[in-house]
Amino acid sequence: MRKVLIFGSAGQLGIELSTVFRDAGFQVEALTRAHLDITNPVDVERHITKAEPDLVINSAAYNMVDVAEQEPLAAYQVNALAVRHMAVTCRQVDAYFVHFSTDYVFDGAAGRPYSETDAVHPLGAYAVSKLAGEAYAQAYLDRVLVVRVSGVFGAGGVRTARSNFPELMLRLADAGKEIRVVEDHVASPSFAPAIAERTLELVKRDVRGVVHVGGGAPVSWYEWAEMIFRAAGRQPELKATNEREYRTAARRPKYSALANTRLAALGIAPMPPLKTALEAYMLQRTRYLTAGG
Repeated sequence: MRKVLIFGSAGQLGIELSTVFRDAGFQVEALTRAHLDITNPVDVERHITKAEPDLVINSAAYNMVDVAEQEPLAAYQVNALAVRHMAVTCRQVDAYFVHFSTDYVFDGAAGRPYSETDAVHPLGAYAVSKLAGEAYAQAYLDRVLVVRVSGVFGAGGVRTARSNFPELMLRLADAGKEIRVVEDHVASPSFAPAIAERTLELVKRDVRGVVHVGGGAPVSWYEWAEMIFRAAGRQPELKATNEREYRTAARRPKYSALANTRLAALGIAPMPPLKTALEAYMLQRTRYLTAGG
């Protein structure tokens, strides 16, 4: 039985990774903030060396994109330096390292889905910190897989601190106020269980380098909101807005959808259609809400 250490296991992606790898027969040690501070290199080294894992997965992240503009160091400590601590220790124990990154490493100027070979150009403190994490992971290790994702949503977001876009939309609908969502920003929202399943397949094949595991279908955030409300049987007052009207502290790529080029080349199953993933999400969140997760 192979042993895997999962950092960030309480997040919506970490929850699914823990389940998928455990079901596949791995011995899973799931770590949360309560277990250790990943920005402390001593803590990270102690946990990894003590566990002696075959595989280390990092799904922990500082993802407060706008707040990062006021506290770039905090973002860098979690998204970059903590990844360095993990990579250095993985090298010591000869562990395969999987690190999750983001579509925000691109600037969106291409106006089309990005493949793994496209040039990166981060636009803000959060994006810079995530790209630095990728660089640290690959600087210290040969056996490393960087998985870029986009707009992650999973039923764990019902209870996690940072939630996700579907939960935000449903909360706003509950409040009964007009909801305004940008129509000029495009991403490829990605279902957490599907990401976890494809990550398992990549690990089984010992794939290295950068792989995109995005939702597969470019969609504007406004269109995504419409899909969510249809799936939930809700009809709130939803209005389209744009970047000019809805300014944020951080610059964001206007078109950050991901093309899953390497997944296709490897013959790994494509990500499910967004409508199908959303239907599965609604069923999953119902179980979370009615059965306590």
